[in-house]
Amino acid sequence: MQLGLSDTLPALVAKRFTAARDAGHLVFSPTHLSIINAAGISYQLRYCPALAKKPSNLKPDNEPKTPKPDPFENPTPELLIAQIPPENPTYNLILNKFPVIPNHFLLVTRDWYAQTDILDKTDLEATYECLKAWNADGSSSKNLFAFFNSGDDSGASQPHRHLQFLPVEAMRQPGSESWHPLIDILTSQPTSPGPSSTPKFQHLSGLPFSHFALPLPSNPSADDLHSIYLTLYKAAAAATRGQSPSEDTEQPATAGPASISYNLAMTRSTMMICPRRQETALVPVDSATARDVVDPGVLSLNGTILAGTLMVKAEGEWDSLRENPEQLTQVLTTIGYPRTDSRGPSL
Repeated sequence: MQLGLSDTLPALVAKRFTAARDAGHLVFSPTHLSIINAAGISYQLRYCPALAKKPSNLKPDNEPKTPKPDPFENPTPELLIAQIPPENPTYNLILNKFPVIPNHFLLVTRDWYAQTDILDKTDLEATYECLKAWNADGSSSKNLFAFFNSGDDSGASQPHRHLQFLPVEAMRQPGSESWHPLIDILTSQPTSPGPSSTPKFQHLSGLPFSHFALPLPSNPSADDLHSIYLTLYKAAAAATRGQSPSEDTEQPATAGPASISYNLAMTRSTMMICPRRQETALVPVDSATARDVVDPGVLSLNGTILAGTLMVKAEGEWDSLRENPEQLTQVLTTIGYPRTDSRGPSL
């Protein structure tokens, strides 16, 4: 698939982001950033006060609820970056309307496809082309982190299929130089030992939930990407049943509705997946400081955990995790499934 863009992807995204932000077509919420370490892994902890505000337009419980409109059906022109491929568009590249990271954008199917269905070859091919296009000039400072949230427990916010992209250079801020995306740390790890018939997954021993990663070949085809994705998906599905990939004998469907909730992440070199058993986890907060906060102490996590970054909405949550980083390990344990790769290598 050729993206057929009129300019470089970073330039198109940056130009559209600046114009949309300045004209009020998107709402950018800045965050405070800390780096915390848990079980040998550095995480970005972001505090976004804008998320804590209680909505003032809630409808009474007895008032009929109307279906939410699909924001991707007819995307706002000011947020539309490009239609791809140009000769017969099947995807839109759209800015996130409520970003906390500059230049956060999405790959969205033009026709409606379910976020909870297994991804198609073209979804993965288009994602990889975006990853490659971001680094088309070969600059080592330009990298994208792609992620996909699927299922009720994944942190997904829209049912219309979309994958998301965050520029790694935009995720970094002064003082966070020691942080590297979690998925990138995997590339330095040895693969897990196991039967010759089982794929050699990459793991991080400090990550307290089931996760599986495989390297991508140079310039992978759509078939390559889909095969790796299905292998990871099968391993994640096995983990939800408490089985390792080598023990699993079930053959999950390769199309249609997914049987699990999960997060997927991808870079130009690696694809990674983790099955999810719940979207939220709790951290203790001082009730006196959380009087005007929505769901104080409740953290909602999505696929950005595979980059090693997460966000809190209240200062009490931020302080709690910074003062007691071991609580983050418990949070991550809560939202994922137990590890089934006891023979995995140490970090």
